[in-house]
Amino acid sequence: MTVDWHDQSPIYRQLKQKILSMILDGILKPSDALPSVRQVATEYQINPITVSKAYQELLDQGLVEKKRGIGMFVTMDAFERLLISERERFLQEEWPATCARIQRLGLNINALVQDMNEATDQQRE
Repeated sequence: MTVDWHDQSPIYRQLKQKILSMILDGILKPSDALPSVRQVATEYQINPITVSKAYQELLDQGLVEKKRGIGMFVTMDAFERLLISERERFLQEEWPATCARIQRLGLNINALVQDMNEATDQQRE
């Protein structure tokens, strides 16, 4: 797991987002173990409390589960739950701003979608 920290949000949120991305990208699969708090803290030279805070939020969201004495594991339904919540967040928070920007720039959304589809087709070839 590689992380480039930035100043725009707390490190625990950035760490949490990195783990969420790993689940969505299929890098972390259901029942996979998360690295230990100590391991992450040592590897990234951050406070173990920071790592624990990120892990606790994932636990509170039901995306990971704690197995006493063993560690934290991705839940069986984490991907599906995360996909639903991320789609909802995107449509409520990001999409309206994206649409407004497309309009301000005078872009044609149909042409953008067609260009994207053509680029995707070329990547598959």
